Amino acid sequence: MTQQKLNVVFLDRDTLAPHTHLRPFAFPHELTIHDRTSPELVAERIRDADIVITNKAPVREDAIAGAKRLRLIAVAATGTDVIDLKAAADKDVVVSNIRGYAVNTVPEHTFALIFALRRSIMAYHASVKAGRWQEARQFCYFDYPIRDLAGSVIGIIGEGALGQSVAAIARGLGMKVLFAARKNGPRQGSLYTPFETVMEQSDIISLHCPLKPETRNIIDAPEFALMKRKPLLINTSRGGLVNEEALAKALRGGQIAGAGFDVVTAEPPAPDHVFMSLLDLPNFILTPHVAWASDEAMQGLADQLVDNVEAFIEGAPRNVVPAPAR
Repeated sequence: MTQQKLNVVFLDRDTLAPHTHLRPFAFPHELTIHDRTSPELVAERIRDADIVITNKAPVREDAIAGAKRLRLIAVAATGTDVIDLKAAADKDVVVSNIRGYAVNTVPEHTFALIFALRRSIMAYHASVKAGRWQEARQFCYFDYPIRDLAGSVIGIIGEGALGQSVAAIARGLGMKVLFAARKNGPRQGSLYTPFETVMEQSDIISLHCPLKPETRNIIDAPEFALMKRKPLLINTSRGGLVNEEALAKALRGGQIAGAGFDVVTAEPPAPDHVFMSLLDLPNFILTPHVAWASDEAMQGLADQLVDNVEAFIEGAPRNVVPAPAR
């Protein structure tokens, strides 16, 4: 297999920073790189591919059906919702993904948002820029709330590597950690707190779970109504986990103290997306899906991507995404 020259197609190289090094594959190949690929062009571009690399370009059933030589879809990310996993399994196409590369960058970004909101950093910066300090006529002023993290409660939805890393940082800051049990799921044991209790008792709620049918809108109007402590809500995971209209209503209505989001259901969001109307609020921060994108993490991702492809060629595929249950 390694003697045959394989056709490798990277659908969206621009999803990795230009300075990220993608080392050459150690097998005979021809690599075609596209900066980005719109959904309607995917099928055409992978028609003759043996291996497809994608980050966010969707590879759906029609594209997989038309790619007669396709053997591997290497996802340059952890999430695989852009891939039709059933169609891939039906054609014996292996799907691999990236794992464990973001255990520092995403938790650090999570706490950057938490610190900025908990201490009103953005609001105070904007007020200084607007001349408020001069108006105060003394050494400081108290226009926005500032609260310590020590002694507060953080509720974490998702107990994987990222959730665990966030928990470790939180404990180091003197916070109490609650891991939420699955919403409407069976009892999971003493390490987990019932989902509704996490909504009620948390000062901060942070999402670190995949987007699946059962997690879509896992936080919606009924959950906001449970939030007695008016927590911060942080989402560095996936757009769609939170009902965005309900979030806007909760934020404007004072049901939560603030929100920091790095993800949106549609990326980039349209100019009329509800989040764009929140950007002038002092307690809302939106970053452009960059929690994962430290230089160190991105290079680790690129190295692991090449490792995944080469392992497949060597007959020992790694980080294989399981086929969906039939």
